[in-house]
Amino acid sequence: MDHITLIGMSAGTLTTLAFLPQVVRAWRTRSTADVSLLMFLAMCLGIVLWLIYGLLAGDMPLIVANSITLVLAGAILVAKFRFG
Repeated sequence: MDHITLIGMSAGTLTTLAFLPQVVRAWRTRSTADVSLLMFLAMCLGIVLWLIYGLLAGDMPLIVANSITLVLAGAILVAKFRFG
């Protein structure tokens, strides 16, 4: 793996893992009162667009990171709709 791909994978890993504590907290507490719906809708749209870009460009770090991030951000959105 070249250094550019390694940087991309490292960045993707860190930004993806950043969502994990919020997902765990939202599902454990059943509370998303402090989560902005508009922000997470915009974030999910941005993630989808980055994923599409990654797919079109054939950029594996973007594809992997944004696929996983979309699942995590999507879980927060589902919790927001379920728990308010």
